[in-house]
Amino acid sequence: MKFERTILITGGAGFIGSHVVRLFVNKYPNYRIVNLDALTYAGNLENLRDVEDAANYTFERGDITDDGFINNLFEQYQFNGVIHLAAESHVDRSISDPMSFIKTNIVGTVNLLNAARQTWKNTEGGRFHHVSTDEVYGSLGDEGFFTETTPYDPRSPYSASKASSDHLVNAYYHTYNLPIVISNCSNNYGPNHFPEKLIPLIINNILKNKALPIYGDGKYTRDWLWVKDHASAIDTIFHNGRVGESYNIGGNNEWKNIDLVHKLCDIMDEKLERPQGTARELITFVKDRPGHDRRYAIDASKLMNELGWTPSVKFEEGFRETVDWYLANKTWVDNVTSGAYQQYYENQYA
Repeated sequence: MKFERTILITGGAGFIGSHVVRLFVNKYPNYRIVNLDALTYAGNLENLRDVEDAANYTFERGDITDDGFINNLFEQYQFNGVIHLAAESHVDRSISDPMSFIKTNIVGTVNLLNAARQTWKNTEGGRFHHVSTDEVYGSLGDEGFFTETTPYDPRSPYSASKASSDHLVNAYYHTYNLPIVISNCSNNYGPNHFPEKLIPLIINNILKNKALPIYGDGKYTRDWLWVKDHASAIDTIFHNGRVGESYNIGGNNEWKNIDLVHKLCDIMDEKLERPQGTARELITFVKDRPGHDRRYAIDASKLMNELGWTPSVKFEEGFRETVDWYLANKTWVDNVTSGAYQQYYENQYA
C-alpha cells in the first residue's frame, strides 16, 4: 500500500501520545503512522490495543537518546513528518534524577532534529512538531495568562529540560531552516494517565483507601485540558500551523489543587455510593516540593483565532468520564502500578 505521508510519533504508547496515535491512525488511513516508544514505566501498548492491527500502524521500540538507532529509523522509513511527544515529564522525578531528563528531553530531541534535517535536506515539505509544556514559562501571580511571547522562566529540572528542547527546536528552524512548529499545553487529564499524576493518583488512592497527599496549602492552580482535545489541537497545528511558530493549548479551566481534589472526592463518594465526605477524610497535606510554581494559566487565543481550534469537552463532562474510565479499568491501573506491563515488554521485545 502506498501512503501519502509517513509520520513518526514519538512517545506514542504514553498518555497523551496514545491518544494522538489513535486519532491519526483512525482519521488518516492514507498516512502510515509509526509509533516509537521506549516502553518505560509510563508507556504501554495496552493503551493502543484497538488500533494495533490497523493497516496503517506500525510500532517500533527504541530510545530517542540512541542517535544510531534514530538515524537508521529515519533511513528505513523516510519520514516526512514528526510529532515529538517522547519525554520524561514528572516534576518530582526530575528533582531526584535530573540527568534522565537532560538525556531524554534535550539529547533525544537533538537526535530527532538531526535525523530530520538530514532526511529532509534535499526534499520539499516535512514538518517537525515539538510538543512541549506551559511549565517552561515559570509561575504566574493571581492574574494574567501565559502567551506565546511570555519569557521563559523554568523552575524545575523538568521544565528547564523542556525549555532547552524548545530553544533547540527554534534554533534548528533559524539556523537550518528546518520546518518546525511548537505547541505548549496545560495540564492534561483523561483515560490512560499513569497514576503518579494528580487526578489518577487521587482516584486510585480513594479506591484503595489510602491518604490523598496535597502539597503545601493546596492552593496551587492549574489549567486543565481534556487529553482528546489536546490530540485534536496537535492535529490542527501539525497540519495548519505556520512554520516557525509556537501555539499555546489550554482548556480555559483553572482549578486550585485542593478544590480539584474536593471535587474528585465528592464524585468518587457518589460513584461508590458512600456518604458524602468519606473520601475527603483521606486528604493529607504534605511538605511542599522545591520550586513549586504557584499558578499556570494558558491564553490559547492565537490557536483559536488563527487555526479555529476550540476545546470541545466541558470540564464536568470530561471529569466524570475520566472517573468512570478508571473505575471500569481497575486492572489496568493495578498492572501499570505493579510493573507487570514493564516485565511483559522486556520479555516480548528482548
